[in-house]
Amino acid sequence: MAATWKMAIGDAAGGTQYELGEKFAEEMGKRTDGKVKINLFPNGQLGSEQDTINNASMGMLDLSILAINNITPFSPSVGVLTLPYVIHNAEDAKLLTQGAVGKELAQNTIRDAGVRIVGWAYSGCRRLTNSVKPVASPKDLEGLVIRVPKNEIMIASYQAWGVNPNPLAWSETFTALQQGVVHGQDNPYITIDAMKFYEVQKYVTDSCYVFSLEPLIMGEGAFQSLSSDMQTAVIEAGAAATEHSYNYLLASEEGIKKSLVEEHGMTIVQPANDESEWIAQASTIWPKFYKSIGGKDKLDNVLGVLGREPAPEK
Repeated sequence: MAATWKMAIGDAAGGTQYELGEKFAEEMGKRTDGKVKINLFPNGQLGSEQDTINNASMGMLDLSILAINNITPFSPSVGVLTLPYVIHNAEDAKLLTQGAVGKELAQNTIRDAGVRIVGWAYSGCRRLTNSVKPVASPKDLEGLVIRVPKNEIMIASYQAWGVNPNPLAWSETFTALQQGVVHGQDNPYITIDAMKFYEVQKYVTDSCYVFSLEPLIMGEGAFQSLSSDMQTAVIEAGAAATEHSYNYLLASEEGIKKSLVEEHGMTIVQPANDESEWIAQASTIWPKFYKSIGGKDKLDNVLGVLGREPAPEK
């Protein structure tokens, strides 16, 4: 029997989320002989990213792609992947999401939020942008109002750098930048380009305090109502779309970075001293979140997978 599923996407068409969504739709079509058609609704047309989690868990929405930090309020253990400077690059991100850590977090998300992670978009390191001045070290943030998601870990990171950020919904961010209500925000190069932030931002700090991961979720009730063949199709399509997203990031990020400078007039600023002040100050917040992520051992396990030393006690 033919079915049409709705997929909510937080970002605009042209970004990593949309790329993942299109590939998943294509793979589902192939695996079901066209019986499942998926309509994509980008730019938050179906509500805020956090709303889509509730709607998917209640069976009112089939699929959603959203920033991982918007799942954290519902399933706090996922926050281990958004602690500053845990993930350093795309390889780290792939290793964690596609290995045992990712499987455990997916199970926790089913338990806590009633949604199943069936795929991942890899968007790259979140880069700080602003419209006022070059920012190379945390002290350069003085006087700037920076938008962050409504996420405790990200808010705490900026507080560790000595500023109080402005937590704003994603849908309000472009207008707030345009009107000068906030001076800056942070997102990967691909998102900066897709959202046309170059129209309202001048400077990019080439930092990597968080790596943007965007899970593709499906309500667990909806997943369990599918036949076993259809469940397999969803899992396989999600895996294929995830692999595509990773390759897409590696293939496109440098070109996008270049076009932001050459075509759109942005200035890229290198963090001072190999980002050492940023890292030292932001890492002090880790212990505040040990409890919410399920204990320090969860972070130590992640760091161990990445071949790094255990986290500080406090």
